[in-house]
Amino acid sequence: MTQARFVTEGFTCPSCVKKIEKTVGGMDGVNDVQVMFNSGKVKVNWDDVVLSEDDISTTIGKLGYPIRKVQK
Repeated sequence: MTQARFVTEGFTCPSCVKKIEKTVGGMDGVNDVQVMFNSGKVKVNWDDVVLSEDDISTTIGKLGYPIRKVQK
């Protein structure tokens, strides 16, 4: 298992949280996802055999929240 915090530019509304949690949480290999609204971070636990850090970053970016950095 791998865990990281993906730091974005921030969120503007609670629907952002639901959209990211649903999309990232539905990816094969993701075990847990938590969006921290106030800090603009997305904490993800995933199986790195199935999914890469870049896959998660790309998915979050495509939702409209570019990743500024990843904290491990």
